[in-house]
Amino acid sequence: MRQLTALDAQFLNVETATTAAHVAGLAILDAADGRLNRQALAGLLLERLHLAPALQLRLVEVPLGLDHPYWAGDPEFDIDNHLFEMTLPAPGGERELAEAVAEIHARRLDRTHPLWEMHLINGLAGGKAGVYTKVHHAAIDGVSGAETLAALLDLAPETGPLPHCATRTGKTSRPAAVSGDEGDGVVREMASARPKAGAAGEEAPGLLAMLAGAAANGVAHPGRALRSVMRAAGDLDAIPLAATVPGSRLIARAARKVAGDPRERPPLPSLTAPRTPFNGPISPRRHLAFGSVSWKDVKNVARANGMSGNDVVMALCTTALRAWLLERDALPDEPLIAAVPVAVRSAGAQERVGNQISAMIAPLPTTTADPEERLRVVGQTMSAAKRRFALAPTSWLSELCAVLPSPVTGLVTPAIFRFVSAARPPVNLIISNVPGPQFPLYLCGSRVLSYYPMSVLSDATGGVNITCFSYDGMLDFGVVACPERMDDVWSLLDHLRRALDELVDRPDEYHGGRDAFPH
Repeated sequence: MRQLTALDAQFLNVETATTAAHVAGLAILDAADGRLNRQALAGLLLERLHLAPALQLRLVEVPLGLDHPYWAGDPEFDIDNHLFEMTLPAPGGERELAEAVAEIHARRLDRTHPLWEMHLINGLAGGKAGVYTKVHHAAIDGVSGAETLAALLDLAPETGPLPHCATRTGKTSRPAAVSGDEGDGVVREMASARPKAGAAGEEAPGLLAMLAGAAANGVAHPGRALRSVMRAAGDLDAIPLAATVPGSRLIARAARKVAGDPRERPPLPSLTAPRTPFNGPISPRRHLAFGSVSWKDVKNVARANGMSGNDVVMALCTTALRAWLLERDALPDEPLIAAVPVAVRSAGAQERVGNQISAMIAPLPTTTADPEERLRVVGQTMSAAKRRFALAPTSWLSELCAVLPSPVTGLVTPAIFRFVSAARPPVNLIISNVPGPQFPLYLCGSRVLSYYPMSVLSDATGGVNITCFSYDGMLDFGVVACPERMDDVWSLLDHLRRALDELVDRPDEYHGGRDAFPH
């Protein structure tokens, strides 16, 4: 059995009536040949479930929340609890799709089953289909989420799973698509023959074992908490909100000296997040927009300016946010502050369920009017943030989550998030860029045309989240927003596209992207 870390458990603790803490993605597929159907998806999932540990395990709660939950195999796993199907209303365009997916994305996952769902969405215009998949953030981060997705995808219409999955767990072939009563019978036969929960190497812990573990962790917690505080204090001036405390740099320097770390950290600019329309308490509703730009154009801009593709992504987001705020006469006089998730997953922990992430905190030069100057400043600020991150421990996020004992954390986290959203936001938003393959992939024989990632909104991190995924020559954006915080999410996507046009000398017309649906 494996216990959730403090960081993993925190993604459970943040969930409230207004916050759902799962990460998700919407794949648009060419389904004109009819091979993609619910039976084919069910067969694929049951066949490859052993390649994706996060999809096999359910939560086992410790009584009274005395300790972090455990992961255990689900002895009553039923694909019908996870795989769903729907048909869009006519005309099946991007707006109808976005509305349907936003409703699903707003719903929290059922914790009595393994924490994931997949929705097959029929009725899209142009012979396309959508597959929306969400997995709880307690079980995966960006890297492990991409690996989980890869377990279900093929390099060609008739091949098995991607090689990097096969090298770890053995390659299997994809079953032929089946349908109707015969298809349902095949799926039931596969379900009866599938590996049981024990095949995942996870058994539910007994009550006495959990209580004994909770008692031991409770005794050891004060010492661990003190060590966590000391480790986090060494980078106090790089942690949201804490960095605004007077003397934070002096405290951080003293903490590093006590810990025997003599390395000087590069100074950081002010990390005080200004108030914006999309900061404040959020509602349970979600709106989303999705679209693509040319990854080649992004890389060309990066190469011409001596920066990384991710830096250009940050510049595009900076420009889009600036334009959106200017339209509403709401642009702050100070730079926006973004949290940028960073994977710190080691090569020896690829099979581990859960999160191995940290975050860089970076100012966005939304106050800079000239696009080229804005790009240059983004490059400078991201370079400084990366240098600082390279010298600092990558565990400050985990350390902060481990300071309070589990029963207290579960009770106070929602209240703390709500309070800081009303008082002073730690960051204005989260921006995440997940690298993907630059070649086409297939699901049940159907080609994946685009993959739009979607992530979490919370009171503390803002009512808009921008996530992108580079795939097959394009950069696919998924923007999730709380409609009470951002009234028009599609206009932000339009600004993202225009931002790239500005940098590649195409100000009058958009040429660089790929839409899921023709206009």
